[in-house]
Amino acid sequence: MAEAADIQGTGPSPARRWLRRTITVAFGAPLLAGLLQAPATSSPAAAAEDAVSKTVDVSLDTLAPSAPVEGDTVTISGTVTNRGKKAVTDATVDLRVGPQMTSRSEIEQVTGRTGYRPYSDPAPLDDAPTVKIPRLNPGLSADFSLSVPVSDLGLDEAGVYQLGVSLTGQTSDHRYDRVLGIERTFVPYQPEATEKKTQLTYLWPLISSAHVSAETATDDQQTPVFEDDTLAAELKPGGRLDELVSLGKDLPVTWVVDPDLLASVDAMANGYRVKDGTLHVPGKHKALAERWLGALEKAVQGHKVVALPFADPDLASLAHRGKDVPGSLGHLQSATDLAGTTVETILHVQPATDFAWPVDGAVDPSIVSVATSAGADKVIARSDSVRDDLPYTPTAARPFSNGTTAVVSDALLSTTFEGDMVRTENSTLAVQEFLAQSLAITLEQPEDQRSVVVAPQRVPTVAQAQTMATALRGLSAKRWSQPSDLLAAAAAKPDPDASTAVPSGSRYPKKLRDRELPVQAFRDMKTTRDELDDFKVILTAQYRVVPPFTNAINREMSTSWRGQARAAALYRINVLEYLQTLTEGVQLVDKSDLTLSGRSATIPVTVQNKLLQDVHLVLRLTSGSKNRLNLNGERYKELPVKISGGHSQSVKFSASANVNGQVPMTAQLYTEDGTPYGQPMTFTVKVSEITATVMLVIAGGVLLLVLAGVRMYSQRKRVAARNAEAEAAETATIPEEPEPQPESGADPEADTPRSPEAPAEEPDADEPEQPSDPTPDTGPESGDPSGTGEKVDR
Repeated sequence: MAEAADIQGTGPSPARRWLRRTITVAFGAPLLAGLLQAPATSSPAAAAEDAVSKTVDVSLDTLAPSAPVEGDTVTISGTVTNRGKKAVTDATVDLRVGPQMTSRSEIEQVTGRTGYRPYSDPAPLDDAPTVKIPRLNPGLSADFSLSVPVSDLGLDEAGVYQLGVSLTGQTSDHRYDRVLGIERTFVPYQPEATEKKTQLTYLWPLISSAHVSAETATDDQQTPVFEDDTLAAELKPGGRLDELVSLGKDLPVTWVVDPDLLASVDAMANGYRVKDGTLHVPGKHKALAERWLGALEKAVQGHKVVALPFADPDLASLAHRGKDVPGSLGHLQSATDLAGTTVETILHVQPATDFAWPVDGAVDPSIVSVATSAGADKVIARSDSVRDDLPYTPTAARPFSNGTTAVVSDALLSTTFEGDMVRTENSTLAVQEFLAQSLAITLEQPEDQRSVVVAPQRVPTVAQAQTMATALRGLSAKRWSQPSDLLAAAAAKPDPDASTAVPSGSRYPKKLRDRELPVQAFRDMKTTRDELDDFKVILTAQYRVVPPFTNAINREMSTSWRGQARAAALYRINVLEYLQTLTEGVQLVDKSDLTLSGRSATIPVTVQNKLLQDVHLVLRLTSGSKNRLNLNGERYKELPVKISGGHSQSVKFSASANVNGQVPMTAQLYTEDGTPYGQPMTFTVKVSEITATVMLVIAGGVLLLVLAGVRMYSQRKRVAARNAEAEAAETATIPEEPEPQPESGADPEADTPRSPEAPAEEPDADEPEQPSDPTPDTGPESGDPSGTGEKVDR
């Protein structure tokens, strides 16, 4: 058979090939039926044959064109690799085309097969080219390429056909031809356009994880602070988000956008900072963010855009774990309200905001209830959750019993590209499977036009996005499908036979439930929300604090935290600790104990404001013993306080003492609505009451001091008067003209009588008076006041 296939153009005609296949099926059917009835484990030979057929790995790297028509030449290329321990000799790579496949389930079964099945895999094509490989040693690979006209593939009519590429050869221990490896794929063959084409809606998700923290810089612009700078890697050329935009702009898709991603990139484009330990360093990718936003704005023009609630909240986690935590549904409402304005402001398009998209489209009554509580009246489900017992694929839209419209995406099409698409083989096989399934849907009910929705994985990789784009381009000829959008799919006429029942909670997949956010996550969110509510009422500029923290709380509920429990908990802790740091910026300054001497006094209490904005609170001072110390006759006193940003203010309370002793005092800040703010501060006031006896003693002491002062004043005044009289007498004894001199030898003092009041001896005018010299007696003490300008020492 293999040798005959090497001769080009000598094979049988299509009619003879069809007759041969018919005879083979007719005579082989009874034998096949008997084999199928036997248990799979009853044939050791079949198991051995299956193991042998995996000796060589056959990889299909390209199949072009992916959906051939008459006149095309199909080229299949790939690699064969010897995974065994013995060399393979005299090997041949050939093609095997099976009969037309009649159902989608048959395509799915073939996809899951790995080894060679002698009773179900078709024989090699007689007239197709082959590739000879004389020897293939263990661990080595060899490339192959086969080109065959469509007319030689035996595609009798429109439909989906199995295409197999196998390697037949020998090993040293088995010197006869055996199939040592095989790979299967599909050829969708629809040369002419169908009368009724399937309306196919493909969702193109732009979703990322949370990157922005609750912190902002202290500048007027409130520059946001990012947890890290990893978002830049997704935005750069060749990055995941860049590739989604580059590919999506030319594809007929509906964009499904997380507004938080847009807000984060917009923040980068306007200048941002990044955490670096305890520091915040300037972000370096402003231009990159601007370029990506510009490209996205152009890409979405003319397309439908669906905005998910802000930060893509995990609806299933909220329904199963958080619904009973007070305030949790309020987070979803705020996230929904923020979605539309964010997308419209940044992309300048009007998005649809009435769609909810649970993880993997899995729904139950609680999920649907939560989704609709925030205003969404359309839920994107999936057919492996909302199951239809029908022999064909119904239209996606159908009404649920509670008035919600379910848009049920096709599970097989939606999960086709979830694997590792980096390997070229996986990508090629996924594209062919997707095209085959889409054609099979149309051929199930060719007389009816149906609407099908594809909702792929939320965060496709670069390779997955590229593979999805290749598959959509394979439908560009529009021979059996035509593009639609999600809004049109939701408005399509439902199939009356499709299921409209919401699946029960017991059917929700355990693997999804195990990855949900824990109840503690929603309790943490409530704690943060409560503290934010208490904090914001004291602020004069709430807009600087409330939006960043509200967005951060929404991010704590994001679907992106699934499977990242530790990272999610750390993010919640960081948000709460930063909020507490801000709230502690307004506090009472510690006060030492006081001693109060007297019946009344003023007690000061200082309030400090480290924030950058003014705050307003009420300060209450409470006495631990009203009988000993009261505040204006009461046990406590409240005073309003307004403190400027970055300042402290001392608030003074009037106190009255009645009885000696120590009195504990408590100072506490309150919001204006009476909610305690921060921790109370306590200190002690020691009251020392002053009695009447003590007052008399103090008064007597004061009187003695006054009398002593008067006596000292009088003495100093008398001394000053005597000094003044002496100076006046001294001036009166000096003659105006000189007296006649006595004759020589005469005693001048003999003729001049001495006045009893005159001094006995005149001092030398040139000799200065010493401080220790006695003051001359100038006459009686004067009681007159001091002269003008004279300093009096009192």
